Amino acid sequence: MDARLSDILIVGAGPVGAVCALALQQQGIRAHVLEAQPEDARADSRTLALSHGARLIFERLGVWDALEGVTPISRIHISQRGALGVARLAAEDAGVPALGYVLPYATLTAVLKRALVDAGIAVEYGVAAERIESGSDMATLHAADGSTHAAPLVVVADGGRGHAAPEPKFERDYDQTAVVCEVQTELPHANQAYERFTPEGPAALLPKGDRYALVWTARQEDAERIAQIPDDAFLAALYRHFGGRQGLFLSASPRKTFPLKLAYSGSEAADRVVRIGNAAQTLHPVAGQGFNIGLRDAWELASLCGDTPAGEIGSAAMLRAYARGRRVDVLGGVGFTDFLVRVFSNDIAPLRHVRGLGLLALEVLPPLKSFVARRMIFGARG
Repeated sequence: MDARLSDILIVGAGPVGAVCALALQQQGIRAHVLEAQPEDARADSRTLALSHGARLIFERLGVWDALEGVTPISRIHISQRGALGVARLAAEDAGVPALGYVLPYATLTAVLKRALVDAGIAVEYGVAAERIESGSDMATLHAADGSTHAAPLVVVADGGRGHAAPEPKFERDYDQTAVVCEVQTELPHANQAYERFTPEGPAALLPKGDRYALVWTARQEDAERIAQIPDDAFLAALYRHFGGRQGLFLSASPRKTFPLKLAYSGSEAADRVVRIGNAAQTLHPVAGQGFNIGLRDAWELASLCGDTPAGEIGSAAMLRAYARGRRVDVLGGVGFTDFLVRVFSNDIAPLRHVRGLGLLALEVLPPLKSFVARRMIFGARG
């Protein structure tokens, strides 16, 4: 069977793959998208935290105004349980309308799906990649349904779930699992988010509508137990764990759990193939860096393709340039989140005091506060 030819082939129609396809079209480059899931697959129930930098990307793609149910984060309160040290970040101090935005994953994917249709970008659903072969001028993707697809560049944006995923160059198992749900608090959130560090792992409250999206990190066996206890016991345990800054916890939605780890595969796979988003790096959710780095992967790759002569797209030289350009941002995000998890997820007394001094410095030194805020918003090159 002859391979079907595309300008650029994108594996994965999730947000990162869709952003890449839309950004490529703005550069005058045609993309063809393959998605393993069926078109009517059940919507993902996760909650996303977008940085202000991500908002700028969606504005440039013309989709931001179509997003409904977006809750801005105007302030972030950072603390550690059982020790001194509090830091507060505010949007006005960073010179942005909001430090970030919270919305359902399903809302974003639905808007991007419509945008792909409106833009006339071809998406084939139910086509799972089995392997990708790199040639001198083309890469050929072999799908599970027997079809083959060829392009001078294959962009893998499948979240690292495909059969063609390489072994990570570096990975770390934190022995942590996230318990996620939505909770109602006694006090209104006033668009303030919380990042609370504990020896068992961080706990985050993100304003979402009139409630909070909760990410409660715990040791794997503890997380499974926490997720299964009755609501009353769960709310009481959460109050003991988090504290009373938002008053009592009044109700909670059904809980789900997700194992947490660091896996870095890198963008370089082979000539004619590049990996972006979670297919290249999977981060711990602390500080909300992973998804936003993936969006910047997609935007930067599309911009580079637009600046590259058509005959050089997908070449080894172009992919090396892409990897160089993304290295500081990606490795900066990987290092930042890994540092936070390993330094704060313990109860070692000397580290506890050092952490308190660090939070105090972040609170009282405006240049340091601006430095941290801009890197959370725009990445390591912010």
